[in-house]
Amino acid sequence: MDDEGPCSPTTTLVVSSPRRTLSLLRERRASDASSLFPSLNQENRAASAAPFVGDHGPKPSEVYGFVGSITTVIATVIYFVWAYTPQPCLHSLGITYYPSKYWALAIPSFVIMSVFFMMVLYLGLNFLATPSSYSPNTIYDEYSREPTTFTLLEGMEKPIDPISDVGIDQINHLMFRDTN
Repeated sequence: MDDEGPCSPTTTLVVSSPRRTLSLLRERRASDASSLFPSLNQENRAASAAPFVGDHGPKPSEVYGFVGSITTVIATVIYFVWAYTPQPCLHSLGITYYPSKYWALAIPSFVIMSVFFMMVLYLGLNFLATPSSYSPNTIYDEYSREPTTFTLLEGMEKPIDPISDVGIDQINHLMFRDTN
């Protein structure tokens, strides 16, 4: 038996995922069916397996996104119906238990003010974490590199300078020197 099919003993079956397991089972069933029923030709087997090839269904993130968007639309519609429908109309529909209309304005107001105060708090914390303008920490830190100097021997070319920080005195000299 030189058959190197999916069910041959010489084929190594390394299963790395449940989907691969299912495809191996399908291949095994197809080969078993062809050995039991030789009247099934290649086209019939390909036609019967066609709907399952490559069809693994939607991804979970797509399903969660779809369900989340539908839920959001339904919740928004229910909120607007509750907020804008007068109480006598709700009572005539048989809806008598619902929150006070005060919350139709209070909840969005609380959310807007909470977002505003979070932005102010974030800005304030950043100001507190920033060193003052006269602190040397605004110029130098633990990653600063001083330029190195070295002497060249005779006959050597000058190599490219290694990476280093430009000193504040050099920057001030280049930017603010008198050009008269």
